[in-house]
Amino acid sequence: MPFPIRDLWHCHPAADRHSLPGVTTRSRTPELTAEDRQALLRLARGTLEAAVAGKTLPAAPEPGGPGSILATPAAAFVTLEEAGDLRGCMGILEPERPLRETVVAAATSAALRDPRFWPVEADELGRITVEVTVLGPMVAIDDPLDFDPATEGVVVERGMRRALLLPQVARERGWDAPTTLEAVCHKAGLPGDAWRLPGTTVLVFGAAEAAEVAEAGSGEPGEKR
Repeated sequence: MPFPIRDLWHCHPAADRHSLPGVTTRSRTPELTAEDRQALLRLARGTLEAAVAGKTLPAAPEPGGPGSILATPAAAFVTLEEAGDLRGCMGILEPERPLRETVVAAATSAALRDPRFWPVEADELGRITVEVTVLGPMVAIDDPLDFDPATEGVVVERGMRRALLLPQVARERGWDAPTTLEAVCHKAGLPGDAWRLPGTTVLVFGAAEAAEVAEAGSGEPGEKR
């Protein structure tokens, strides 16, 4: 099921790091063409509008043409912002379903089921911008500082606690690796230095972003504000 991001979530006890879905030996950033980004944004925007209106969700683009990446299994998050403030962000960590299904599920949940916010209403749609983040495979790292927080997201797991930060969080705030690790530990309800302790698992992942420009509803890719 989709999980909220930039916030704490509880999970089942962490599995062995090498048995987690998508764990590999070094992070890779998914490759997105301009057409892929447009397809992702149109799908997420269409899903948002349909979900808010209570209408049938939009059909995903058919594989084989522009947007064919949507047929590939992938993890992803959908972020909604209103006037620069977070309005919802939900995602799926396991790359077990085609990306088009992941985006539809994440966009619907971000609009209606993020427990931190009231469901999005129709009169907000013109003020909301959409961002889709496609996650690469998770990578368990032995040295917790061996990642670039500006380009790689991070997951910290310890016992029943787990939290994740997308790379745009650290990038927007200018955080280095230790600051990012401290922040994600706090989000997991752990002490800020828990990433240093034996028994804590740190995983990183590459991420490719598709973001609407400031004018909401354009469906065009742009840099995140």
